[in-house]
Amino acid sequence: MSAPDHELKKELDATLQTRRELGPEYEDELLDSFLEKVEQRLDNVVDKRVRRQMAEQQMVVARGNSTGVQQQTPHTYPDGLGARLGLAVASLVLAIPLTAIAVANAGLTGLVTCWAGIVAVNGFQASRSWFSRESAGEEPRRG
Repeated sequence: MSAPDHELKKELDATLQTRRELGPEYEDELLDSFLEKVEQRLDNVVDKRVRRQMAEQQMVVARGNSTGVQQQTPHTYPDGLGARLGLAVASLVLAIPLTAIAVANAGLTGLVTCWAGIVAVNGFQASRSWFSRESAGEEPRRG
């Protein structure tokens, strides 16, 4: 158990002991006090993480991004595997209820129209990332 966790456990034990001594009529005040201490600890942890990340980003900028990590300009879109995979998963998840609604209301025509739309959205995303790599002078990826 780390030091902050140990201190927090001690605070909780002290709060519970105080509640036993004072009775349930002070429970709300004791709980508010304990939660305030937990919130302060969380704020401190978050502040440390934010400062660390800011320092890391400043180091990358100061080094002139010599790590080889490609930085995106404000006008580029994330074309990584995560973005493409996210769109594909979202399309498949949404395809289930959309297909059911389309078939129930329009039959085979609704089914074809629904899936044509799904394919068009995914095709547009794939072509957008394909053409953006070509215009940047990169070799388009296969697969």
